[in-house]
Amino acid sequence: MNEGHGELFLIVDDDEMLRSRISRAIQTRGYRAVGASDYDEAILSLNRETPSYALIDLNMPGRSGLELLETMARLSPETKCVMLTGYGSITTAVEAMRAGAWNYVTKPADVDQILSAFHTVPDRRNRSVEIQYKPQTLAETEWEHIQRVLADCGENISEAARQLGIPRRTLQRKLKKRAP
Repeated sequence: MNEGHGELFLIVDDDEMLRSRISRAIQTRGYRAVGASDYDEAILSLNRETPSYALIDLNMPGRSGLELLETMARLSPETKCVMLTGYGSITTAVEAMRAGAWNYVTKPADVDQILSAFHTVPDRRNRSVEIQYKPQTLAETEWEHIQRVLADCGENISEAARQLGIPRRTLQRKLKKRAP
């Protein structure tokens, strides 16, 4: 095994494709990966086995990643948690750090950036916060929003265009372009 030495890594994100991609990449680095789509699934996993590391998405349906972070800090204080979000801001980073996050990473992030966030040691004595903040471009935000609406519509382009308030042909042109 590589760097993980079989330690348990919990990945909590409502995006199933992202969660499975990160899980596979984490496993290739020697960790055991467990995924959860929301607060309740994460707590069930936590009750079965205490993870060494947890990557928690900030925005999820139901209870937020901040609520999960606060609960995990109480139930499993030895678990290092990193907050992951597509909508990064200094305010949410500070909230996450106060709630018990070890560090903070914005989407899109690759596994090396995620693992680096767990192994970067913020100086807790003087309360300095190291934030890996890379704001999304407008094109990335638009692409992510279109993909989420399209998924919510069961890949129905006409319905997605209606919900987005744009002509169907415009949506089709945007979808033909590559992701930013």
